[in-house]
Amino acid sequence: MTKLRKTSKTKLHDESLNSGSGRTILNPDANENKAKSITDLREAGEVLAPPASEEDIRIRKAFVDKDWNEIKIADSWQIFKVMAEFVDGFEKLAKIGPCVSIFGSARTKADNKYYIMAEEIAAKLVRHGYGVITGGGPGIMEAGNKGAHSEGGKSVGLNIHLPFEQFNNIYIDSDKIINFDYFFVRKVMFVKYAQGFVVMPGGFGTLDELFEAITLIQTKKIGAFPIVLVGREYWGGLMQWVEDVMLRMESNISPEDLDLVHIVDDPSEAVKVIDDFYNKYLLSPNF
Repeated sequence: MTKLRKTSKTKLHDESLNSGSGRTILNPDANENKAKSITDLREAGEVLAPPASEEDIRIRKAFVDKDWNEIKIADSWQIFKVMAEFVDGFEKLAKIGPCVSIFGSARTKADNKYYIMAEEIAAKLVRHGYGVITGGGPGIMEAGNKGAHSEGGKSVGLNIHLPFEQFNNIYIDSDKIINFDYFFVRKVMFVKYAQGFVVMPGGFGTLDELFEAITLIQTKKIGAFPIVLVGREYWGGLMQWVEDVMLRMESNISPEDLDLVHIVDDPSEAVKVIDDFYNKYLLSPNF
C-alpha cells in the first residue's frame, strides 16, 4: 500500500491532528479497490447485466469451447437429425414425377399481381403435365400450390420451421407436406426433384434459391434445367447488374452464363419456356 501524495497544506493539517501519536497515518490509494470495468462490477453484484436476447445467446455460443462430451451429445446427434430429414424427403418425393419448383416471397398478398400470376402459372404447368413444388408457406408459395390444386395436379410443399411468417398453406397434398429444420436439406429437395424453376419476386430466401440453382447448373452439378424469372420490372435491374458488373467489368462469369436465365412478364410465356426446352429433347411429362 502506498502513501497518498499530499500538498504541503494537507500534510500540515494531518500532522497537527496526529501530533504526539508516535506513528504515521497512511492514507490508502483511492483507486486501489476500484473496479476496473463494468464486468468487474457485475461480478461483484453492483451492476445488473441486461437480460440476454436470443440473438445474444446465439452469438455468444459460437465463441464457447465445447468439451468432447458436449460435442458427442449435441453435434453428433445432429447428424442423425439431418439424415432423417434427407430420408423423409427422398422417400416422399422419389415418385412424384416431373415437377417445377416455384420460388417467391412469403409476404406477397393474395391481391398482388404476382400472386395471381403465380397461381395461373402453376395451373398451366399442371395442364401441361407437370407437378408443382413450393416452399409450402404463404404468399407466392400458397399461390403456386393453389394453382396446382385447382387443376388436380401434384402439389408439393417443402415447409421450413421459422420463428415467424412460415406455416403450411392448405393447398398442399396431404401426403406431400414435408417439414424441415435445415435450409440446406430443403434446398436439395427443391433441386433434386425439379425439372425447371419459376422464380417470382421475393426476398433474400428467393435470391438464395435462385442462385443455388444457377450455380449448380453453371458448375454442371445438375442438368441445365430452365430457370424463368417472372417480372421484368422486378428482376431486370439485378440481371443488368450481373451483366454490367459481374460479366463485363469483373469477368467473374462467362457470357453463356447469362443464357441460363429467362425473364418473362406473362404466365403463358413462362410455361412456354419450359415446354420449349423439353421439346428440344422430344421429352414430355409422363404422368
